Amino acid sequence: MSTVLAAASIAELLAQYIDSTWAYALTALIHAALVLGFFGVAPLVYIWLERKVAGRIQDRLGPTRVGGKFGWLQTLADGVKLIQKEDLCPEAADRMLFRVSPYLVFVASFAAFLVLPWADGWIAQDLDIGIFFILAIMSLEVMGVIFAGYSSGSKWSLFGGMREAAQVVSYEIPMAICALVPVTALGTLSMSEISRMQSGSIFNWMVLHDPFCFIAFFVYFTVATASVKRAPFDLAEAESELVAGFHTEYSGIRWSYFFMAEYASMFAVSGIATALFLGGWNSGIGLEKAVLDPLRAQGGAGFLIANIIASSIFITKGCLLVFVQMWVRWTLPRLRIDQVMTTCLKYLLPISCFLFLGITLWPLAIHRFTGRTTLLDSVNVLGSDLGAPKANQAFRPDLVPVQSESTIRPAATEPAAAVEQTIDDKQAGQAPEAVKETQVQS
Repeated sequence: MSTVLAAASIAELLAQYIDSTWAYALTALIHAALVLGFFGVAPLVYIWLERKVAGRIQDRLGPTRVGGKFGWLQTLADGVKLIQKEDLCPEAADRMLFRVSPYLVFVASFAAFLVLPWADGWIAQDLDIGIFFILAIMSLEVMGVIFAGYSSGSKWSLFGGMREAAQVVSYEIPMAICALVPVTALGTLSMSEISRMQSGSIFNWMVLHDPFCFIAFFVYFTVATASVKRAPFDLAEAESELVAGFHTEYSGIRWSYFFMAEYASMFAVSGIATALFLGGWNSGIGLEKAVLDPLRAQGGAGFLIANIIASSIFITKGCLLVFVQMWVRWTLPRLRIDQVMTTCLKYLLPISCFLFLGITLWPLAIHRFTGRTTLLDSVNVLGSDLGAPKANQAFRPDLVPVQSESTIRPAATEPAAAVEQTIDDKQAGQAPEAVKETQVQS
């Protein structure tokens, strides 16, 4: 079955013309280019959107001139301006670390997009440990923050970097624990499998699966907002210092890399929330079974159209969560650094541990009172339909488990003498007329 834009299909197509090694290398570049395209375009849209959201909340218009009525090209104009600015490096700075730090932050944020499940079959790297990989690779971003603050040769940049590092490292712990709540319920770390298990009705989404996942979604979203350095948790810039924190000494294109990584990370953590709690690419209204599954079964163009629709659903969910992050920034006041750390260590961390403990005991409690491990029969997890939904098995033969000959049980057979004895026993308890009819039929 041809799966357009899937890694195996592209590599097999290219292997017909070039060596297989170069085919897979070129396939990796194609996938990197596709992910980088979204990675570069998304911040352009989000920066413009944040200006418009901030303007509306503050009762003003925001960008209106560049690009027409709505100021569509304002972000692009800012990018051209930053490219033209001089790339300065302070005399007291560690030049190598100072220049490498923006790229380290940029690459860490970009690598997180490699395991986001855009649609069924559309994922750059479908890893069995996808959620572990994305959380681990995003944690490397803090190294760039520390290097940027340390290498600048400025005590204000160093203070900002240490504050930001303490905040990010602290909030990564409850973030990972909240991500483990649906993972524990579903029994897999694969981002694609997690999305497939939530197909069908909206009640199959993990956010509505049980009270622990419901609360975990909001706790995760809170700590994810803090982990990407967004207000009201934006403490790199202290009000009393009047500087920009760890990137105070940066200018031009290197300064823009920090902001591109920040806005891209906003979608990355929103994409994780979408895959773990909000059904991934599934619409929740039965669109997959009615429209997308038949299109995928056709293969070729049908598979492409179905996955374009599915990926649009995934991106829309992620963008809505990004919009909420912007809304929160321009609505709530900033916290002090001690309040930020207290909120994490004293409240959010114990709550996330309680949710993780609760999701492990939830199936046992439900089974104790109802005899099932789920409240809804339609939920495709925890004993109902563990694994890929049947709708996907029609067009994804590779998802159907193959039984070996050793695992197939032969039909139970009884000795002929035992069968005859059973018939005699049954006839002994029947009336004479029934015995005659049985003998005639035999």
